[in-house]
Amino acid sequence: MELDLLGAHAERAYPILASLVCPRPIAWVTTLNADGSVNLAPFSFFNLVGTDPPLLMVCPGDRHDGTPKDTALNAKERGEFVVHLVDEPLGEAMNRSSATLPYGASEVAKEGLELLSSSTIATPRLAAAPAALECKVHSVQLIGENRMILGLIQRVHVREDIYEPDSARIRVNAYHPVGRMASPNWYCTTRNQFEMVRPA
Repeated sequence: MELDLLGAHAERAYPILASLVCPRPIAWVTTLNADGSVNLAPFSFFNLVGTDPPLLMVCPGDRHDGTPKDTALNAKERGEFVVHLVDEPLGEAMNRSSATLPYGASEVAKEGLELLSSSTIATPRLAAAPAALECKVHSVQLIGENRMILGLIQRVHVREDIYEPDSARIRVNAYHPVGRMASPNWYCTTRNQFEMVRPA
């Protein structure tokens, strides 16, 4: 099968690509609304794009009416956001936070989640997350209807049980992130991992 995503299959680009390119990491993003309340939303069009400087991208799609989502508006206005990684105990809350709420209504309050202060930015972070990445907006790129927010990672907060201070590595056996799979409703766990030693 050959699929033309710029032509005959353009309307099906999202379900096709989102179901093929997986598993994808999930960015659970906090931003500050104009009134100072905290917005929380998950995005799976997300990944690291470099480490020197440490850089990530989050790509919030627009709403069905073509307007930007709150995360995109807030990140551009404030110039900052926090990306949280989602592990198994947080999966259900993450999924519920994807529901559309009126602007200014906080998913954090709705889910009863505890917030902690960030170190370098005003946007707070989630206490329960296994890791939180404080970001300042590097740039926002609009390509067609795609909005790519590049974030310069200022600080990384990790839960003590998943960090090995002697080696400065993450404990793979203790960290179980959830991954995004096929559209519309599929996810995966990452417990069935294996090691392949890279050749010289």
